[in-house]
Amino acid sequence: MKNKLKLLLSFCGLMAVTHMPTAAEVIHEEKSLYRDINVVQTGDRRCLIFNVHRGDRNQTCVDVNNRDELIFSYTKMSFAGLLLTPQPKAILVAGLGGGTLPLAFNDLFPDALIDVVEVDQAVVNVAKEFFFFEENANMSVAVNDARVFVKRAGILGKKYDYIILDAFGGDYIPEHLLTQEFLEEVKQIMTDDAVLVANTFSTSRFYDHESVTYQRVFGEFFNFKLPTSGNRLIITQLDSLPPRGNLITRAQSLAPSLEKYGVPLLEYPARLSTRVDWDMSRRVLTDQYAPANLLQGN
Repeated sequence: MKNKLKLLLSFCGLMAVTHMPTAAEVIHEEKSLYRDINVVQTGDRRCLIFNVHRGDRNQTCVDVNNRDELIFSYTKMSFAGLLLTPQPKAILVAGLGGGTLPLAFNDLFPDALIDVVEVDQAVVNVAKEFFFFEENANMSVAVNDARVFVKRAGILGKKYDYIILDAFGGDYIPEHLLTQEFLEEVKQIMTDDAVLVANTFSTSRFYDHESVTYQRVFGEFFNFKLPTSGNRLIITQLDSLPPRGNLITRAQSLAPSLEKYGVPLLEYPARLSTRVDWDMSRRVLTDQYAPANLLQGN
């Protein structure tokens, strides 16, 4: 435990926003049903950290004196979906973390209905206690598995026009949220003009498999990467993707409203690529052939 605490403090110390050394403090730690959860504060920066198999992973960081500003590149990248669906009315976010992403969407679109689904009640509790997350009349959290939630929403005929898949477990994405069957279920809850934004890894053992799976279900998609992030976003919709000129026009229109969150939207259209940079011969991920099978070398 002492070694783990030293590693946490050392890691967060590197993230201090001042040039002077700032002491890092673990202000909360617990072991939930799914993971070890730590909240660490270094100066004005507070971070939610999941302890996972290959080291600690930040899920959320906030500046307690500037809550609007989004810290991580991949969180900001999630707003690139607005280039396809600029005025969402029904938003689904799979994966809560500290809640900064749904909070920003709720602030930006106060009249939109926002459903957040999070499998771990402990994460919900921590988001509310330490990261300023609050539910309201238009934004609520369901403690549930995202696959179950999406399946049930489809049966009930619910539809969303902005869907964000951000269900990271720290260093992995649950395998049942990567398969063709799951993505087909997601399609059933998308409106005709909906956008799907999936947060995943820019490099991984499953990159090729994941890419061909999204391609099988949705056809062409935008592959969105930034040099400042180890994440990539897959952005797609049911209809054909819009031309780059449309993306630029929408970015120019929306950019001012996103400035306070630190989202450089004007830079995004040039980064949205449809170029195939994966092995097309790789096998599609299914409920019978998923990452667990690949890890076993099958």
